[in-house]
Amino acid sequence: MPSKLRKERLQIAVIGSGFAGISSAAYLAKEGYQVHVYEKNLEIGGRARQLITDNGYVFDMGPSWYWMPEVFERFFNDFGYKAEDFYELQLLDPGFSVVFSAGDSLNIPANFEELCQLFESIEKGSAENLQKFLTEAEYKYKIGMEKLVYKPGLSLFEFADKDVITGLFKLQVFTSFSSHVKKYFKDSRLIALMEFPVLFLGAMPEDTPALYSLMNYAGLKLGTWYPKGGFGKVIQAMIDVAKNQGVEFHTSEAVTSLEIQGKHIVKLTSEKGTKNYDGVIAAADYQHVEEKLLGYGYRNYSDQYWDNRVLAPSCLIFYLGVKTKVDRLNHHTLFFDEDLKQHSREIYKEVKWPSKPLFYVCCPSITDPTVAPNGHENLFILMPLAPNVKDPEAIREQYFTLIMDRLEAYTGTPIRKNLDYKKSYCVSDFIADYNSYKGNAYGLANTLMQTANLKPSLRNKKIHNFFYAGQLTVPGPGVPPSIISGNLAAHQLIKYLNQ
Repeated sequence: MPSKLRKERLQIAVIGSGFAGISSAAYLAKEGYQVHVYEKNLEIGGRARQLITDNGYVFDMGPSWYWMPEVFERFFNDFGYKAEDFYELQLLDPGFSVVFSAGDSLNIPANFEELCQLFESIEKGSAENLQKFLTEAEYKYKIGMEKLVYKPGLSLFEFADKDVITGLFKLQVFTSFSSHVKKYFKDSRLIALMEFPVLFLGAMPEDTPALYSLMNYAGLKLGTWYPKGGFGKVIQAMIDVAKNQGVEFHTSEAVTSLEIQGKHIVKLTSEKGTKNYDGVIAAADYQHVEEKLLGYGYRNYSDQYWDNRVLAPSCLIFYLGVKTKVDRLNHHTLFFDEDLKQHSREIYKEVKWPSKPLFYVCCPSITDPTVAPNGHENLFILMPLAPNVKDPEAIREQYFTLIMDRLEAYTGTPIRKNLDYKKSYCVSDFIADYNSYKGNAYGLANTLMQTANLKPSLRNKKIHNFFYAGQLTVPGPGVPPSIISGNLAAHQLIKYLNQ
């Protein structure tokens, strides 16, 4: 094993400063390596950057759902901290709301007994079915979190575990999520409630393995949390951890090329210069790194491979500052007042702008007065959208009108007349800011053929000291998986360097 002195002389580069990049940098620096993180944007954080306006609004630009708190806790614990050392978590109650029509909405309580009562009031026998459904989901969650997601996905032998092998049937990898949900629930509202996570993070419910009901367990049993001050507080906490380990961040410094000698990267060139490195982790967009930074002979995958991947959605986002309070919204409100299946088809099958879209509204100022001026409201509105569509301003405005008509009718508030800040964000912005493949927002869809070892490999098969992290590799899309991905990539590089 290399001495600490030798490790301190070894230089490691991390490309990209999202959750995966910061995570990998922190773990590498903890082992004694000199780590430099390169970020093309001015702000650190990737999709979790914050937009802070001159008139007092603080918008989380991307993630807004804090699920799986133990993943965040494990990261901080690995460095001798707790999440509470950096930010305050609040359990949301209701966790979220679902709107089916102007007069029909469900508030999803944090208390499980109250949730069961709610289900039973909608469909007789559904409380017992919910308990059965979530008992199965809890099993998948525990096996997934303890046995699967912290595996690097490099060999099938990783899964030669007694619990995984004996529980393979119970994991329901080959069962459709949609058919699994419908085995327990008949009411269309309950079905939509159970299926919503896969629309935002995956594929059509029919094409998603029932394994991912573990997400229902995460949301309905473990709860929906909010970090006071927004997700920017989580990013800042991780930055502080990384810097405490000695990590150096280089912002507004895009990486432009990598020099390879034999089977090793030896130099990295950015917009500001060239530096020798002993190892590299690419936590930027996987496909962009392959196409733009590696010669064709060093890529893991061809253009055709990437073009054939099923991508999770992109989205149209509006950041709105409203100079009045808005009634009837909770912290998280899902508008399912149109057909979920039709919107899903238009994302995954027909690849076009949706005809009757569903959308999501986050109103963090209800929970946190620091994210908007006094008496004002902070609204984050997200509409899932097929990646790789054109998104000119005229189309964005067309959908803004459509969404606002429905939102104002529901809330009874003239939001448009009270705007003092408005910004849109869509496919072309994801490409410009993150080099996102086809403008995707959430990585690869969670289909059977894109699960576990079937995701793009975190190891470059031709360059020994080069690894990938982030939502396009294992374990997949979402904030907790990205934090885990950085951990996995870092430890694979450490393992190689220790040989």
